Parts: sequence; C-alpha cells; structure tokens
Amino acid sequence: MPELPDVERFRRVLDVYAVGQRLTRVEVRDAGVLRGRSADEFVKLLRRRTCIGTERRGKWLLARLDASILLFHFGMTGSLVVEDRDVGRLDRVIFSFGAHKIAYRDLRKLRGIWIARSEEDVSSVIGNQGPDAWGLTPSGLDEILARHRAPLKSVLMNQTAIAGLGNMLSDEVLWCARVHPLRSYASLDDSDRLALSRCLQRTLRASLRAGEIPRRRAWLSSQRSRTNPRCPRCGAALATSKIAGRTSYWCPVCQQVPD
Repeated sequence: MPELPDVERFRRVLDVYAVGQRLTRVEVRDAGVLRGRSADEFVKLLRRRTCIGTERRGKWLLARLDASILLFHFGMTGSLVVEDRDVGRLDRVIFSFGAHKIAYRDLRKLRGIWIARSEEDVSSVIGNQGPDAWGLTPSGLDEILARHRAPLKSVLMNQTAIAGLGNMLSDEVLWCARVHPLRSYASLDDSDRLALSRCLQRTLRASLRAGEIPRRRAWLSSQRSRTNPRCPRCGAALATSKIAGRTSYWCPVCQQVPD
C-alpha cells in the first residue's frame, strides 16, 4: 500500500518529468479511476495545460496546473510510473508531458484522480488531515498523541491525527520503539515517548531516501507475508492480528504490554 515515502517518490517523478511541461495528451483507458468527472470532461479540462508545481499532503499528491489542480490518491495498489514500454493492462490513465508518458497504474481502483479548480475544492476533496508525519518534533507528536485514548496503532494510522502513515509504517515505528501496538499513549513513560518520536523520524528518513518502506533484513517489513515471520531483533516468532481493520505485526518479546 502506498504510504508517505511512496507518494513522495511519485511526487519526484512529476517534478522530473512534468513540471514546466505542457500536457499534450491525456488518454483515459479506464474511467473507473476518475472521481467526479466523465472521461470527456476530464480530458477537456486538462488539455494543453502546463504543470507548474507539485505538492504532497500526507498520502495525497497534488499536481498544480496553470488552470486547475490534479489530485491523486493511490489507495491500496496505485502508483505513478514513467512509461518506457507499451502501456500495461493496469495503466488506467496516461498523461503525456512533452516527450514523456506518465501512467496512473492501479489494480484495485479503490481511490483515484480528482480535478480541483481552487484551494477550496482541494480542501473539500482531501478533508480534515492532521500534520504531516515527516518532520514532527517530539513535542508536536506528544501534543497530538496525548489527545487520543485509542490504541497507538489506530492513532498512528488515523489521517485526521497524523497524515501519511499507513499499516506498514505504523508497525515499523512501533516495533523500532519496542512499543506494543495496543498500548495507549497515556501508558508510555518518557523514555517510551522519546523512542517513539525518534523511531518515527528515523524510519521516515530511511524510507524517504529509499522511496519506499525498505524490506531490509534488520527491518520488521522484511518479515511481512512470510510463512513463519521472526523478529529481526531477537528472533522470536512474530504475532499478527487485526488492529483497526488491518493485519498488524509485532514481537511479543520486544513489544510487551506492561503488567
């Protein structure tokens, strides 16, 4: 699932291949990813527009054109890729910026693409979001999490609390900090809270550098979807369960719930 570092990678794709370029052609191959516009209207609104800038807001990507704003949300399986071969069957919309083709690729089509005409439209589409996870200071994180009594895993994935984190990043941060996903923020001591803040920024820094959540041997992410996942730190068998509707991984040895 695309999370903050993936969306930032997609933003960089647009920065390199779209910013300063005119949109010479838009091919809608599957209108099922368009939100609030027909295929004809979508193409008409974008024809001959120039991309003047990009922005990421949590898991949302904005491409600012000279007369409108494209909003992308990638759901569970979406991505933006530069097409250097024949169009694939999962490429739903193809944007031609100058000599480059950029494809919105998606298997499940859970979210999609919007066109906004103003900042008010953008706010209406995105809705209420908390501050971006990247760059949150320890005091900023503390202020946010102290307002919530729900399990930490649920709060970290709540976009109205903190924008940009999803299932995998939340698990990675909690494992790094040795905090059980069902603990509340109020149950943490000062050292736990500092570890949580440091692990959040450390995990995001490495993920942003990689353009995705790394599947390194020393990361919890390396064990996801394995038949017998083990803790990369202590070797114990990892536990899994549904938390906030998502499959969560944690180590019952490293991430114990205090008595």
